[in-house]
Amino acid sequence: MSSRLLAVWLLPASLALAACAVITPADPVGGSVLSPPTGAETAAPADPPNATPEPTPSPSPQTPTSPTPAAPTVTATPTPSPTPTGPVPSDGTPRDATLTIAALGIENLDVIAYEGWTDDAAGTDIQDGGVAASPYGERGGVGPGGIGNYQVTAHRLSSTQAFIDLPDLGNGEVVEVTAAGMRYVYEIVQTRQTSFRSEQSLAQQRAPVPGRPGLEPTQAVITLSTCATVEDHATNNFWSDEFGNPEHRIDKIGVLVQAERVSG
Repeated sequence: MSSRLLAVWLLPASLALAACAVITPADPVGGSVLSPPTGAETAAPADPPNATPEPTPSPSPQTPTSPTPAAPTVTATPTPSPTPTGPVPSDGTPRDATLTIAALGIENLDVIAYEGWTDDAAGTDIQDGGVAASPYGERGGVGPGGIGNYQVTAHRLSSTQAFIDLPDLGNGEVVEVTAAGMRYVYEIVQTRQTSFRSEQSLAQQRAPVPGRPGLEPTQAVITLSTCATVEDHATNNFWSDEFGNPEHRIDKIGVLVQAERVSG
């Protein structure tokens, strides 16, 4: 075979091999075809040189807000004190009066005001006359209906025995005192005993607030007092003072519950 003929015969085979090399490229790492890169693996394109940066948006101007005005100060209106609904007491001026205790059958017993203290010489003289005595002054009490202690004493066993039944007067019973066109009604709330042999006991009887010396009074009260001769003698206590008064006195304490003007 000549060399021309051999070249002609080999030319088609060479062309066929070249065609195969174009169709199937070789895998550089071992035969598998590489997958295309994913979005995460794809690199962002670089900015072109001398690229103009995007301007940063400037903040929009804010409208200035006016300060919130402070709430107006509200001045609380003071609540008026309630008007007293109890009886209106008197100014406490000492004066003569009359005494009525319906529960004991006592009606319009005269009560004579004098300056002194309970059961002193002047008071005893008044009681000896068959009426009641009411001391006032530094060691006495106030007048009818006054704030403080209105003190009334009378005999139980001598003279007219005006207070013979006073020990029987119970709590809740009422006592009426009339003076200067006014009637003062007291309600009995307590029974006390006074010893003439004890200065402390006497101070408690004569205190503006019975039983509590030194306390400022806020109420109008009454003390009705008479001797405890029967009770003392029952215990063989026969002590008496220079005026014949036994050691102990029985005191009935009442508080003012009504005050009203009377006609005539």
